[in-house]
Amino acid sequence: MRRVKAVESTLTVANYLKENADLLANKIVDDIIKKFGFQVPPNDILQAKKVYAEFLEFLSESIDCKEGSVPDKLVEWSRDNGKKTAAKHNRISDILIRYPDTRMVFADFIMNISLEHGLGTKDVVLILKRVHHMLDVSLNETVLAFERRSEELLLNAKKELRELSTPIVPIQDGLAVLPLIGSIDTERTEHLMNGVLPKIPEMNIERLIIDFSGIVAIDTEVAANIFNVYRVLGLLGIDVFVTGLRPELAINAVSEGIDFTSIKTFASVKQAIESIRSYS
Repeated sequence: MRRVKAVESTLTVANYLKENADLLANKIVDDIIKKFGFQVPPNDILQAKKVYAEFLEFLSESIDCKEGSVPDKLVEWSRDNGKKTAAKHNRISDILIRYPDTRMVFADFIMNISLEHGLGTKDVVLILKRVHHMLDVSLNETVLAFERRSEELLLNAKKELRELSTPIVPIQDGLAVLPLIGSIDTERTEHLMNGVLPKIPEMNIERLIIDFSGIVAIDTEVAANIFNVYRVLGLLGIDVFVTGLRPELAINAVSEGIDFTSIKTFASVKQAIESIRSYS
């Protein structure tokens, strides 16, 4: 009989949390800000109150769940928060920095509500365990989703940067320049071979000038791969001209066995264009 009454009291707390989620969330957020003196913009306060109201509803569902389980909606909700935080280019520390203090206030708040509804020590402990478990699961899912989304955004940004740093610039019909800018590493070389090279025949280019003058750093292994572009394009019937090759890079390339004898080289793009036009 006593256990039945305890269960009824626990369900009463669950219903109370669900029915008063908005009001309780307002009080919790206000208490957190007041107690710890957080400087929070008004829009963030409104968002925090919405988040806590949703969390209280999840908690009310969790109270009636098997121990160790959490509502699926909480997991999805946490992941969504992580993705949104990453998409806004915020730092994960923006979430973590307030977490310990928030946990303390939240747990005290739930404990007081449970005691006010006549729950015994065992049931109060059970609810607090649910609170801490849900907070931990929510935080873990938020951080993991943040990291995954941040990594996706970073990869997309790198892809866009690679495409911007290896543009094919048409000069006139059948003639284009491929300026290589910045540092050339293995990743950018692979993009050049797999992303840029296949586009060249599609652009009806007959002559291509590869300009090295904007390169900050390049090692001989990468240089060898880039000069393989010359051979591939040659097989496709495209004339390739190399410009802006600095002496130190040329010396290193020759020492690595790269054969320049069949490659048309010029000091600048201007000289290459003038030479091409003189033979056209």
